[in-house]
Amino acid sequence: MTHTPRRIVFATNNLHKLDEIRSIVGDNFEILSLKEIGCNEDIPETGSTLDENSLIKARYVRTHYGYDCFADDTGLEVEALSGAPGVRSARYAPGPGHDSQANMELLLRNMADKANRRARFRTVITLITDEGERQVEGVVEGTIARTPSGEGGFGYDPVFVPEGEQRSFAMMSAREKNAISHRGRAVEALLPLLNNL
Repeated sequence: MTHTPRRIVFATNNLHKLDEIRSIVGDNFEILSLKEIGCNEDIPETGSTLDENSLIKARYVRTHYGYDCFADDTGLEVEALSGAPGVRSARYAPGPGHDSQANMELLLRNMADKANRRARFRTVITLITDEGERQVEGVVEGTIARTPSGEGGFGYDPVFVPEGEQRSFAMMSAREKNAISHRGRAVEALLPLLNNL
């Protein structure tokens, strides 16, 4: 008898995030994107914290499309910038959309004269099923490099060096990054909840 993976929606159309999540979760679940369920609207992220935005996105999918789902929100929290960009990480630089290059350049400009380079990536995931709403998080501590390095990853990966490493996230293979990343850790916390569904 063949095993049919359970379908669950990950409230994103970010292909990088989808690939990361699918590689961590494995074959027990069929992870659907927003596009794959016909959700093409831009879900408003009006929360003032990562926890709130994650909850808003998951509730939107559950309410409008009826699927079991989970949503994440991730922020880069830089100590010398009082936790910025934080909840604004994807829209840190002025202008329309999510311009990763502009965000990274603005961060490096704002950090130019800072001796304290400590930062952390934090991911909050909200899971909504018939059993209710639950949240988990993953955190990775590190520092902000003075110049970008590496070709892999996305977002701030070229300037984030995780604790205990000399390399940026962008210099690591997907497997290496997933093993220690904030999203990897949040998904590891999510897996027991998924496996109990």
